[in-house]
Amino acid sequence: MKKILEYIRLPKTKRIIKTFLFSSAIVCLAILVLTAGINFYVKQTVKDRILTPEEAVCLDDVDCVLILGCGVWGENPSHLLADRLEKGIALQKLGVSDKLLMSGDHGRVDYNEVSVMKQYAISSEIDSADIFMDHAGFSTYESMYRAKEVFGAQKIVIVTQEYHMSRALYIANSLGLEAYGVPADYRYYAAQKYWDAREVLARVKDYFYTVVKPLPTYLGEPIDLSGDGNVTNDKNDNFYYE
Repeated sequence: MKKILEYIRLPKTKRIIKTFLFSSAIVCLAILVLTAGINFYVKQTVKDRILTPEEAVCLDDVDCVLILGCGVWGENPSHLLADRLEKGIALQKLGVSDKLLMSGDHGRVDYNEVSVMKQYAISSEIDSADIFMDHAGFSTYESMYRAKEVFGAQKIVIVTQEYHMSRALYIANSLGLEAYGVPADYRYYAAQKYWDAREVLARVKDYFYTVVKPLPTYLGEPIDLSGDGNVTNDKNDNFYYE
C-alpha cells in the first residue's frame, strides 16, 4: 500500500516514465522467454533426425541429398560450402541417394552459387546428369519449399553445418518432407559465434514461416528428380571434368 501511495504522489511525467520502463521490461522478458522456448522446441523436435553417414546409408528410397548453398568466392566455394559439398558428395558415393540437389542463390547474373557447387561435384567425379540445381534457393525456407513443390522430393537427406541443421530439418518436416540430416563440420569456422547468435533469431523467424507458409520468390515448372539433372543447367553453364 505504501509503495502505491508513493507512486501516486510522483509527478505525472515520472509516473509515465516509470510505467513505460516497467512495461518495456515485461515485454523484453516475454520476448526472451518466447525466443528461448521456440529454439528449444525446434531443436528438440528434430534431434533424432540428425544422423551419421553410416546411419544415413541405412535409409531407403531417399529422393536426393540436398546440399544447401552458403556463399562462393568467384568460381570457388566458401570454406563452409566446400565442407557441405564434400559431405554431400561422400553420401552420394556411399549410396544414400543417386541424386544431388544443389540449392542456392542465383539471383544475379554475376553471382551463381549452384553452378559453382555443381562444378565442384563434377570435379569429384559425380555424373552431371545426377546433379540437379535449384537456382532460386534464396533461403533455407525457400530451398525446402522448392525441394518439395518443384522437384517433387518426399524423402531427403540434408547436408549443412550442425548449427544450421535443426532449423533446416524443422522447416523441411513442417512443409511435409520426410527429412534427415548429416552435419558437415570438418573444421573450425572463424565466424562461428556470429552464426550461432544469428541462428537463434533465424529459428524464431522460420518457426513462424512454417505456420504461415508463404510462397517462395519463384516456383516454376515441376522437375523430376528421377530424370536428367542437366535440364537444370543454365544456358551459360559450361561444365567440365578437371
